[in-house]
Amino acid sequence: MTLWVTVLAASVIAYGLKYLGYVVPHQWLEGERVTRVTALLPVALLAALVAVQGFTSSGGGFVLDARAAALGVAAVALLLRAPFLVVVVLAAVTAAALRALGMS
Repeated sequence: MTLWVTVLAASVIAYGLKYLGYVVPHQWLEGERVTRVTALLPVALLAALVAVQGFTSSGGGFVLDARAAALGVAAVALLLRAPFLVVVVLAAVTAAALRALGMS
């Protein structure tokens, strides 16, 4: 029963947040500070996602494995201005090769 209460509560909260997006006055969203924050928010969220997915184990601890090496290769490729598809392929090949060699 507790799981369903949690799921329903999360659903209500998510719906409420989406609804608030429609009822917030437009002039609140036009300020300079709000504009700067909303411009940088996707970058911060993506960086957090990469950090969590690239450097944590299933138990939640910090780990350096093939994913971290693939992120390093991707970062170098981006610094060298490689096309995005090349960056993705290089990172995937790096992770696959290291995992094939036993570094999981």
